[in-house]
Amino acid sequence: MLRPGGAEEAAQLSPRRPRAPVPAPGPAAADGSRASARLSLACLPLLLLLLLTLPARVDSSWWYIGALGARVICDNIPGLVSRQRQLCQRYPDIMRSVGEGAREWIRECQHQFRHHRWNCTTVDRDHTVFGRVMLRSSREAAFVYAISSAGVVHAITRACSQGELSVCSCDPYTRGRHHDQRGDFDWGGCSDNIHYGVRFAKAFVDAKEKRLKDARALMNLHNNRCGRTAVRRFLKLECKCHGVSGSCTLRTCWRALSDFRRTGDYLRRRYDGAVQVTATQDGANFTAARQGYRRATRTDLVYFDNSPDYCVLDKAAGSLGTAGRVCSKTSKGTDGCEIMCCGRGYDTTRVTRVTQCECKFHWCCAVRCKECRNTVDIHTCKAPKKAEWLDQT
Repeated sequence: MLRPGGAEEAAQLSPRRPRAPVPAPGPAAADGSRASARLSLACLPLLLLLLLTLPARVDSSWWYIGALGARVICDNIPGLVSRQRQLCQRYPDIMRSVGEGAREWIRECQHQFRHHRWNCTTVDRDHTVFGRVMLRSSREAAFVYAISSAGVVHAITRACSQGELSVCSCDPYTRGRHHDQRGDFDWGGCSDNIHYGVRFAKAFVDAKEKRLKDARALMNLHNNRCGRTAVRRFLKLECKCHGVSGSCTLRTCWRALSDFRRTGDYLRRRYDGAVQVTATQDGANFTAARQGYRRATRTDLVYFDNSPDYCVLDKAAGSLGTAGRVCSKTSKGTDGCEIMCCGRGYDTTRVTRVTQCECKFHWCCAVRCKECRNTVDIHTCKAPKKAEWLDQT
């Protein structure tokens, strides 16, 4: 059964299909039910053992779809709520796009934070994808929720326009004539269907938070919306000119997605200016965390908790530490050894790299290169002293 309002939402995502009649159970089905009941009783000790060995709080997420690739089986994805599982079962082709979007936004997250102590590292074979670091309502969690929502919008919108999905295609709303600062033009071509991408992403990504209705859910919903609007913000107008000798007396234009890097760069700036807030008493809105702090706007990322320093391995906080991370000896920024290594110092290793150089084209048809050897120094952060490390684990 769909949640209240779910039927209307599903109708917007695809046309209704007639429901097949359900046959009455026969004798064979009754025998199967009794066998299933006996099997369930036999498995009960195993199920109890699994429940006892699971952690008290399991924050599995739909983000794990990105690790499954084309092997998306809705019933086997941990962490999906019933509404997400319904959408997964009804739109399996869209789930493939969601998985591609998950891989894309994780790569973008790792690019944006490649020079920081927290570098968006994923945890292998972990259904939460990022481990315990997402349990804290920090600005890192705010960024991840925003860019994950943006990644789903971007992937689905692109798949619609490329004809990969049966339920959507080009934007049906960009028709007729329009104008910009250069003059009038006709809508034509295939505009990216951002409307469908935003609508499906909202229905799928927000489903878990809409069930929980607590302060953290309110924070996640806000940051999810920031991610969706960021993709829409960078839609660009592309045009083709028509006229004698390319005079551009007539133009045909369409809306196109920008490269996802622009969305990532924008959300990274939003991360730098994220606003610390607290939830109001009725739990319906935010207020500034301290007197004198500015109020959050709809485009601001918001968070509740201060971040750990991510200097040392801290399992409780989900910090992997910076021991062994490569740093720059000369940089004064976050990638510099002084900041990256948290004052612990660094080790230097001299390595020889072999690259191809002085490449020349030879007729016909080969490119021949020489091998060049360069000796470079690699600086890596020292590990903390053993006693200091044990205090954090």
